[in-house]
Amino acid sequence: MKCDAVIFGGGVAGLWLLDELLRKGCSAVLLESRALGSGQTVASQGIIHGGLKYTLQGMLTRSAANISEMPGLWRACLTGVRAPDLRQTRVRSESCYLWRTESLGSRIGMIGARFGLTVAPQALNELERPTLLKDCPGTVALLEEQVISPQSLIENLQNLNFHQILHYDPEQGLELETTERGEIARIVISSANRCDLILEPEHVVLAAGAGNGLLRTRCGLASPKMQLRPLHMLMLRGNLPGLNGHCVDGAKTRVTITTDRDSLGRTVWQVGGQIAELGVSLSRPELIELGERELEAVIPGIDLTQAEWGSYRVDRAERVMHGGKRPESFQIVREGNISTVWPTKLVLAPVLAERIAASIVPRYIVDSDDWLEQPRPRVALPPWEFPENWQVAALRRTA
Repeated sequence: MKCDAVIFGGGVAGLWLLDELLRKGCSAVLLESRALGSGQTVASQGIIHGGLKYTLQGMLTRSAANISEMPGLWRACLTGVRAPDLRQTRVRSESCYLWRTESLGSRIGMIGARFGLTVAPQALNELERPTLLKDCPGTVALLEEQVISPQSLIENLQNLNFHQILHYDPEQGLELETTERGEIARIVISSANRCDLILEPEHVVLAAGAGNGLLRTRCGLASPKMQLRPLHMLMLRGNLPGLNGHCVDGAKTRVTITTDRDSLGRTVWQVGGQIAELGVSLSRPELIELGERELEAVIPGIDLTQAEWGSYRVDRAERVMHGGKRPESFQIVREGNISTVWPTKLVLAPVLAERIAASIVPRYIVDSDDWLEQPRPRVALPPWEFPENWQVAALRRTA
């Protein structure tokens, strides 16, 4: 089959791009070798950032400018006003809290966070504060940044275009044929007891996050052009209060906490921010010990004695930058008919999709009935659903 585009990678970037192309009238198919959202998307905290964390230096950075309009765009999708229709995506919270530790640097950070933001923090008086943050010595503010369930988002995007999303075996079920110019001419997908699916795409988009490196090698491209910046995220579960927000300390988000529930109905906290970066060099017991101290410091009076603790590691895949610095926006590398893309942040997936789709012109019509018998990928589970990511309290005390 001749088609306009083949997308590798079923995270938020690939799925959003698929929807963008199909709405434009392009013939497109998405190929995923694992579960949809596995890797960065489902492991993310789901905050629809508006640029606050990138203005803590007291100035409007390019990163803040690039995502300052994203909360409004996402809100329109989540209410069905704008495509894609994300009304089936679960919103964990309509807003976040922002609070600071009692330091001069934190005051500067809170002031700096107001520069150039469409969504800026609104200071709360003592009566308006949530119970958990009533004893915080510094400012507590409300930030109109929604928090979504990444797993629910992936399910929503999958349901919109189910027939265009296929699973393949990366070891034995994928063959790439290239031209002398280094372009992809044919993609052969094979599986047991099924006819081969042969695709001849005008465009190929690699949107597989950390998997882009291997895919680029298989496409015969010269270098990975990719860097990995690791995180070691902390988790807690048990009888915990709901909390979504950032504790600011100087020019850093000391901790970022988001709340969800696991399959057994237990409250789960994901804890990121600076603690997840410091945790890269720590073992799980060491990170838990640090996390206990940090949470008691940033949430005065909190009782965590009955909580279970865990952690997980995840790599942020990005285009390689000088000195390993974080890119300030999404990244695209075009080579022949192959585009390698990295959204950098979940929140930037819409503008990345628009940019890629603008360069693809509808040419072919494909009947998706021809691949109805092809296998389909499932949606990945969030990190707290894996028993190996947890360390019970008794073991923590003796570690």
